[in-house]
Amino acid sequence: MKRTPLAAALLAIALGGTAIVAFADDVPAPQNAPYSAGALKIEVDATDIAHRVFRVHETIPVAAAGRLTLLYPQWLPGNHAPSGPIDKFAGLTVKANGKVLPWTRDEYNVYAFNVDVPQGAGEVEVDFQFLSPQDTRQGRVVMTPEMLNLQWNTVTVYPAGYYARQIKAEPSVKLPAGWQFGSALEVAAQDGDNVHFKPINYDDLVDSPIYAGKYFKRLDLDPGASTPVHLNLVADDPKYLEVTPEQLKIHRQLVQQMYKLYGAHHYDHYDFLLSLSDKMSGNGLEHHRSSENGTPPAYFTEWEKGWVMRDLLSHEFNHSWDGKYRRGADLATPNFNVTMGDSLLWVYEGQTQFWGQVVAARSGLWSDKQYLEMVAAVAATYDKGRPGLASWRNVQDTTNDPTIATRRPLPYRNYQGSEDYYSAGEMIWLDVDGKLRELTGGKKTIDDFGKAFFGVNPGAWDVDPYTFEEVVKTLNDISPYDWASYLRTRLDGHGPLTGGLASHGWKLVYNDKPSDAIKAMEMFRHVTDLTYSLGVSIGKEGAINDVLWDGPAFNAGLSPGMTIVAVNGHGFDSDAIKEAVTAAAKDSGQSIELLVKNFDEYKTLRIDYRGGLKYPHLERDSSKPDTLSQLIKAK
Repeated sequence: MKRTPLAAALLAIALGGTAIVAFADDVPAPQNAPYSAGALKIEVDATDIAHRVFRVHETIPVAAAGRLTLLYPQWLPGNHAPSGPIDKFAGLTVKANGKVLPWTRDEYNVYAFNVDVPQGAGEVEVDFQFLSPQDTRQGRVVMTPEMLNLQWNTVTVYPAGYYARQIKAEPSVKLPAGWQFGSALEVAAQDGDNVHFKPINYDDLVDSPIYAGKYFKRLDLDPGASTPVHLNLVADDPKYLEVTPEQLKIHRQLVQQMYKLYGAHHYDHYDFLLSLSDKMSGNGLEHHRSSENGTPPAYFTEWEKGWVMRDLLSHEFNHSWDGKYRRGADLATPNFNVTMGDSLLWVYEGQTQFWGQVVAARSGLWSDKQYLEMVAAVAATYDKGRPGLASWRNVQDTTNDPTIATRRPLPYRNYQGSEDYYSAGEMIWLDVDGKLRELTGGKKTIDDFGKAFFGVNPGAWDVDPYTFEEVVKTLNDISPYDWASYLRTRLDGHGPLTGGLASHGWKLVYNDKPSDAIKAMEMFRHVTDLTYSLGVSIGKEGAINDVLWDGPAFNAGLSPGMTIVAVNGHGFDSDAIKEAVTAAAKDSGQSIELLVKNFDEYKTLRIDYRGGLKYPHLERDSSKPDTLSQLIKAK
C-alpha cells in the first residue's frame, strides 16, 4: 500500500482473526470561505461536432505551492445522484510555469486528481476533453450536426476545499460557425463565434447550461416585463421552428399561471431551453434561471399529436421554485462532490409532478379532458400497477432510487418500484389538497400551501433549504391537523394512494376502451399496454417490456426479455393480442395462446384470463362536488 488513509477514516474490526479496514479518500473538506487566489478561467471549444468532442482549457489561480486537488463534479443537482460522467473525461494534462506536472488520481475517489504545484507558480493550466456520447448506449447524445447542449459540469474541474458558490469563474465558449445559443448566462463580449460570459460563481455556472444550434429561434414569453422570460428553440430543421400565435399565447399563459400560483419568482431572468430533435437526446432538467428540455422535432408542427408530453416545460419551470430556490436540506450540499440526500424528493419532484400537470391544464398546454385522462393513468398505477409498493416497499424508500438504479432498465419495475416519489408523490399531494378543502370547508387549498411555502422572498435566487418539519408546520399554519402522521402514513406504509380522487368527487373505473391518453402514451413509447388485463407491456415486434408481478401473464410464465412471436397461431401484432383478450372474455372455453421466444428457445404459453381489456378512466361521483375541475381552472 502506497499511503495510509486518514486516521479518522480507519476502522479495524477483529473478526475471526481478520482485520476489516474501511478506507476513505484524501480530499480536503469544503470550507465556507472565498477561493481568494482568483477566478477560474474556463475556455471550451465546442466546434468539433464531427467527433462530438468538447475541448477544454482551464486556468486555475493558486495561492501557494503544494498539493492541489481538482474535482470533476460527481453529485449532480437534478440528477439527485453521483452521475457525473467521469467515464467520458479524457486527456488530462496539467502545466505550471510552462512545464507539465504529473498528476495522480485519488486512490479511493475517481473524481479527484492531485497535483503538486511548484514554488513560484501563480496558476496551473489544465487541458482535457469531454468525449460526449456517440449513441444512446453510452448516454445522452448532446452533440449533433445541427445542435449541442453544453453542461458546465461536464467541461470543468474545480479546486477542492471550498463551497462551490465561493469560487468565481470566467467562462467562455467557441461555437460552430454561425450558431446561435440560449442560456441563463449573461454575455460580456462576443467576438464572432467566441462568446465570453460575465463572471459568475461556480455553483451558478454549473446551473447555467447552453443550448446552441444552426437553426435557432428566441421567443419572448413575458413581453415588457422587468424580469424577462424567453423560450429558446434549437431544431433539426428550420421547419420545426414554426410557432403559431395560439401556441405562443399558451406558453405565455404558462408563465402567468405560475406567477399567479406562487405570487413571487426567484430569478432575475429565465430561459427555457428546448431542443426539437430526433438526433439530440430528449431531456428534462431543472435549473434556477433556466431549464433543459428536449422533445421530438414536431412539438409545434404536430401539436395535437404530441400533447401527452406537453407538461414537460411546466414541470421544469416549477422547479425554479420547488427544487432550486427551495430545496430539501439534504440536497443543499456545499459543492458537487459531497454526497446528496434524497429523502425529500416526494416534495421536490412529487409536488412538482403535481403542479406540472395542474399548471399544464391551467395554462392550456393540456385541455381539462387531457388532464383528467392523465390523472386516471397515474392513479391506476397506484391502484393496480405497483404490487411492490403494496407489499415490500414504500414511497419513501424509492427516494433512494437515483443512487440505487440511476435510471437503468429494471427486470420487474412494477414490483421493484423506480423513483415512484414522482407520481406517487403527485397522488399524495392531490390527497393533501382534498384534505385541506375538507378541513376548511373549501376555503383553503394546496394553492395556499404553494404560495406560503415556495412564494416567499420575491427576487431571491440563492437557496432556501427545507425540512420535513417545515412542510408539516406550513400545512398546520393553513389548517391545523396531524399532518406529520398523515404524510408519514402515505410515505412509509403500503396502503392505497388514490384517496385524492374520491375527495375531489371522482372515482377510478376500468373499461375496455383506451382513453386518448393511453393511446397517446402507447404511440409515444411504442408499446401495447395491457397492464390492467393480461398484466404485460409489450414493445416493438413483440418484445416484452414489463410483466406485472403475480399477474395473469406472470403466472403463465411470461417474463421481460421474452418476445411474443405468435398469438393463437397467428403472427404477433398489437391488434392480434387485443383481439385474443377480447375473444377469451366472450368464450369461456378459449384461452390465450402465445408462442414466445426466450433466448434461442421457443415455447407455447397459455394464459387463462377471462376479464377482457381494461383501461383506466375517471368517472364523476355526483354525490360530491367536483373540486378537481376547480383545481385545474385557470387563475
